Amino acid sequence: MLLAIDAGNTNVVVAVYQGDELRCLWRCQTNSGRTSDEYAAWLFQLFSKEGLDFSQITDAIVSSVVPDANFHLVQLCRDSFNCDPFMVSHETVPLSIKLSKPAEIGADRLVNAISVLHSYDVPAVVIDFGTATTFDVIDGEGNYLGGVIAPGVNLSMEALHRAAAKLPKIGIQQTDRVIGNDTVSAMQSGVYWGYVSMIEGMLARITEEMGVKPTVIATGGLASMFSETVPYIDHIDKDLTLRGLLHIYQSSKKQMAA
Repeated sequence: MLLAIDAGNTNVVVAVYQGDELRCLWRCQTNSGRTSDEYAAWLFQLFSKEGLDFSQITDAIVSSVVPDANFHLVQLCRDSFNCDPFMVSHETVPLSIKLSKPAEIGADRLVNAISVLHSYDVPAVVIDFGTATTFDVIDGEGNYLGGVIAPGVNLSMEALHRAAAKLPKIGIQQTDRVIGNDTVSAMQSGVYWGYVSMIEGMLARITEEMGVKPTVIATGGLASMFSETVPYIDHIDKDLTLRGLLHIYQSSKKQMAA
């Protein structure tokens, strides 16, 4: 079985694959100080609940955008699962990256691009609604061209609340009207419809620069909410990143066997 770990700025997602089948998926809040023993204790209970054992894991793959967590995740794989994990980076993935500084790109964005190449028509754009809202662009030849990084929806809402003393902390919600008639509805409209406008505007500009209409895939926790009002989104794929990790692992195993 394969242990797949996606360490993001907000959550660490851990999945177990048996062949192509996703057996289990768990998540915990990202804490760069969490030790390998703490991860192991957390996972031991979850494995036991699903009738699994650590000894059933034969391989591991890690995608991380939290450098301070990497040491503990590697130690987790070595100490608890007796394997050295495959670490995703611009140097280890089968992807043509057309950037001047490829080392700067986040591992999660590489994983998403590879997942798209296996599942969708290109050219394509991936919109990931995470801590940041990112747009990743893949051309018709499968090259990663770059993209856009914007503040995430929840991050923007938190910044608005913290920076303005009279503005309350609110949840993201679609409003029936753009013009709010009180503070909360005005804030909700600004966040929701503001992001809708940003997404539509970015996609229009990206399409114009590419000279061709791309397939647009949305992933991340808020993908479903925004896809309702953004007609340019063709697919919602909540498992895009995990499938990308599986594809990278399978590709590496084939190369080793060749």
